[in-house]
Amino acid sequence: MIFDPSKIDRISLLEVFFTCHDPTQLNRQGNDIGPHYRSVIFYNSESQRRDSYSVIDEMGDVYSSEIVTEVSPLKNFYVAEKYHHDYFKNNPSNPYCMVIVAPKIAKTRAKHAHLYE
Repeated sequence: MIFDPSKIDRISLLEVFFTCHDPTQLNRQGNDIGPHYRSVIFYNSESQRRDSYSVIDEMGDVYSSEIVTEVSPLKNFYVAEKYHHDYFKNNPSNPYCMVIVAPKIAKTRAKHAHLYE
């Protein structure tokens, strides 16, 4: 999926990002551990960097622990292997998708239902 600012603004996208994972876990998401599971936002402009920190500040009141999301300049971008594209959509009966991903998707869709209008 490609970000289209005519469909969703950057602030709303960041708010969705903070809803669909736990930004208070350093280098992990639940039982998935390691720096590749870290919460991170990569920016390529000063306005993107400012927006990232602005939303982090706003979201600080939502979580009982400190947000540890990294905000770093984008240096390189690598497209994921094809089998990662739309993984949840293409593998709905995968146990990980059913147990871990589906509840997160449902929570995120419920919280941001206004974006589907």
